[in-house]
Amino acid sequence: MSTAPATAAAPAGAPPAPATIAVRSWKAPIAFAVFTVISIVLFFLVGRPDLAGGNPTTTYRLTEARDAIQLPPLALGLAETTIVVTILMAAATVGAVLLARAAIRVPVWLTTIFAALFLVGFLTWAAAGATVPMIGLLAGALTVSTPLIFGSLGGVISERVGVVNIAIEGQLLGGAFMAAMVGTLTGSPYAGLLGAMVAGALVSFVLAAFAIKYVVDQVIVGVVLNVLVLGLTSFLYSTVMVPNADTFNSPEKFQRIALPLLSEIPIIGPILFRQTVIVYLMYVAIVLVWFGLFKTRWGLRLRAVGEHPTAADTVGIDVRATRFWNVLLAGAIVGGGGAFFTLAAVGSFGKDMTNGAGFIALAAVIFGRWDPIRATLAALLFGFATNLQSTLSIVGSPVPSEFMLMLPYVVTIVAVAGFVGLSRAPAASGKPYLKA
Repeated sequence: MSTAPATAAAPAGAPPAPATIAVRSWKAPIAFAVFTVISIVLFFLVGRPDLAGGNPTTTYRLTEARDAIQLPPLALGLAETTIVVTILMAAATVGAVLLARAAIRVPVWLTTIFAALFLVGFLTWAAAGATVPMIGLLAGALTVSTPLIFGSLGGVISERVGVVNIAIEGQLLGGAFMAAMVGTLTGSPYAGLLGAMVAGALVSFVLAAFAIKYVVDQVIVGVVLNVLVLGLTSFLYSTVMVPNADTFNSPEKFQRIALPLLSEIPIIGPILFRQTVIVYLMYVAIVLVWFGLFKTRWGLRLRAVGEHPTAADTVGIDVRATRFWNVLLAGAIVGGGGAFFTLAAVGSFGKDMTNGAGFIALAAVIFGRWDPIRATLAALLFGFATNLQSTLSIVGSPVPSEFMLMLPYVVTIVAVAGFVGLSRAPAASGKPYLKA
């Protein structure tokens, strides 16, 4: 990143205009260039030795057999697709460099197009000669992304109000455990979902108490809570659930519900509208969190406390109470996402079953610049990368399985480090408020 001072000419006798600073961020252009080089090496220098001597096609299946409206599959030739994609990626890289030189931020739409081009090229190369079930790939990505989205929404609320929420992993894991136990004891997945939200709120209660009341370092408290919840749930799983699985760890799962008419829309319908209740609640949560943060008095107060708590205090806002109750709300939302593991995906609780999803959700908060919509899109990206490894393994991709296991975390690191650009967390996030 570099800066270039610029001053505007002022009329004679007028005071000089204040100097402005043009900020140049080279993160996106560098990331574009790196991925363009990777494409050239992968598509043309390495190629597919197992398919030498031909130009195989990759077939993208756009509908399933049960869909009312059938779309023809899309077939893309390996050679033509990789050439066109690489040329367009190179052009996007040049455009990003020119924008950075002019101190203009690379727009989100250009980054989105660039990522889509690389994805099309990579999928066509990796699955050459095979058929990619696009509905299964995208629907699976949404399924994997659901707990990440709940976690990122809770993270956005917590950090917007001024409390760094490292404990998302613990809140997800606690929610998953409580959902399994309460759901089994009551025989109702809805009761299990409510229990998961209570568990997430309880983890947040500990975070809020130590971070807000006792002014303990928020990052340390979050890390300790993650370890505490992991140890506690692992102990209870081994000593209580394993010997008595039928009593404590056999909850009824939410069944998929196909919404009439909407579920029959080609491509979009099977992906978005043949889901479980938790996924539909996720749609509602995204809208409510965005609307609440930016269109309501509650959201204005919350953001004021996270940006300038002293100023908020002077106009009568109780900073500590606002932080406390909103951190609890964030924990309840994250806990509801934890219920997805046991009540929708797996059907029972397993030791450390969240597998680092809370940390990826935290990365989605940063990548999304503390905005609920952007954080949701970031979570979808990470979920897509996670599901992609399974799909490529099924179609027989030549990519080593070890790399496929790393793929979600590689995408997380690259996205946050390379594409996030200039971003600023809420000014008071992580800073305890001590009233004078």
